[in-house]
Amino acid sequence: MTVNAVKTQTRGQLKEKNHRLFNLGGTAYTYISMALIVCVFSFILVVVFRYGFGVLSWHFLTSEPNPSALDAASGGILTPIIGTFLLTIIGIVLAFPFALATAIYLCFYTKKGLFRTLVKGAVDILSGVPTIVIAMFALVIFTLPQLGFLSTMIEGVEGASRAYGRSFLVAGITMGIMILPFVIKSMEEALKAVPGSYIDGSLALGATKWQTIYKVVLNAARDGLVTGVILGMGRIIGDTAIVWLALGGSIRMTGNQPWFAPENWISTLRNSGCTLTSYIYYTSPAGEGNQFDVAFGASLVLIAIIILLNLMASLLGKAGVKKHG
Repeated sequence: MTVNAVKTQTRGQLKEKNHRLFNLGGTAYTYISMALIVCVFSFILVVVFRYGFGVLSWHFLTSEPNPSALDAASGGILTPIIGTFLLTIIGIVLAFPFALATAIYLCFYTKKGLFRTLVKGAVDILSGVPTIVIAMFALVIFTLPQLGFLSTMIEGVEGASRAYGRSFLVAGITMGIMILPFVIKSMEEALKAVPGSYIDGSLALGATKWQTIYKVVLNAARDGLVTGVILGMGRIIGDTAIVWLALGGSIRMTGNQPWFAPENWISTLRNSGCTLTSYIYYTSPAGEGNQFDVAFGASLVLIAIIILLNLMASLLGKAGVKKHG
């Protein structure tokens, strides 16, 4: 064997060894990263469970909160739970049709050009705007007297002709704006995942483009679309800045009482209230209260709701994969 051949063989062995070390390092890095994320999540869950589980009871879940400095007299989290679901429903109902229409437009109607770039850029920029900025925008817009029907008008203040600008309707609309880019992107990916053969087959049978989208594409992408809705709901449930500025600072439902009476539903929606995130802030030492265990109890309920939503999204995603191959 010549000297050159030996050198070539040696270089080949070194290169193969380097590749093996690189692959081993990459694999180890991914496992370490995965373990770190699981550990962080587990640590948070254990801490919240440790301090919050003792507070959980049927009374805690079904009674209204009381403004008390004593844990035993602080009541429960019924209205924050109801407020969370009210806000989530309003936000997702408002965002869904606009998000779906935008996703359909981006997937099937727009062509590469300036307008498509503007739409995609607007979606990307909106997804990066901090929620506190969106909340400030809502505070400016919805305090205009022309939009007073969404909340209530300020009364008893001389020279003040503005709307209060804080209510479930205002916060729900603001939440819908906040989640739009995330739901649009999720739905766009779901529509792109529909096999092209479905579309070609429908068009070949004489269906129009809109009939194909409505009858074939949306039906095939249904699970992915629902997953996008669920993820958007998770964003609403976990937000605090918009709740703080656009919903108000009350730990109970305001408006006409009792708030749950059918004749008072409109009044309830037009007035301020509370969600689990704002309740946690009010009761925690970081906020305006000093009810450590109560805040962790509410946090445990909030985490449980978010986990259930993510499990639903995961199950729907797996069902869609199994259904469409």
